[in-house]
Amino acid sequence: MAIWNSIVAAIALSLAATQAAAAPALSPARDADQAGMVDVATLAPGIQIDMRYAGADNFTGHPVAGYDAPKCLLLRPAAEALARVQATLRAEGDTLHVYDCYRPLRAVHAFVAWAADLQDQSTKAAHYPRVEKSALIPDYIADQSGHSRGATVDLTLADCRHGPCRPLDMGTDFDLFDTRAHTAAPEVSPAQRANRQRLLRAMTAEGFVNYPMEWWHFTFRPEPTPDTAYDFPVR
Repeated sequence: MAIWNSIVAAIALSLAATQAAAAPALSPARDADQAGMVDVATLAPGIQIDMRYAGADNFTGHPVAGYDAPKCLLLRPAAEALARVQATLRAEGDTLHVYDCYRPLRAVHAFVAWAADLQDQSTKAAHYPRVEKSALIPDYIADQSGHSRGATVDLTLADCRHGPCRPLDMGTDFDLFDTRAHTAAPEVSPAQRANRQRLLRAMTAEGFVNYPMEWWHFTFRPEPTPDTAYDFPVR
């Protein structure tokens, strides 16, 4: 496990270095149509949309700037790939439960401003109980996000075999800033680890790559616009 932790740390450092070296250009697109993004719900029947940043149930404790509607928007190639994942899972009795998709750049900036406000500790118990807020930047919150490029999604699996679809137990909630949220975290139970692996296999099969520090975080590869970020609001 020590070897795995070293690998994870190396990947995280590599990603951070890549982001720092090549900040994406800002697209002039003013809406989803101009950006070539689509509403995933229109392509993936049965998908559960639970856009946390459009409401107050998130680590900031408030609706986040840029999320004017609870919609999952992605660039079309990523959206179509996610729809294929959903179709496969539905045939197996499961469904995707989505927390975040395209994230406007203004929302990223709002996250950074929240993290810099050390007086606001209202969500510490739920989202960063073992980490000081002063340490969230840059380890957990940065001024760039793959979500703003329109091909990254945060999500989990829900079981629909026994009545209403219910999210599976992954060992932590979404957006827990903690080592327990690492995809291969040793602290989780065998059943929770198996659930994470089910999600990982389903997403990997359609070209999504997991960020090992967050079991819920996946990016479609190759990214359709890897050098472009977007800032139009989700509407």
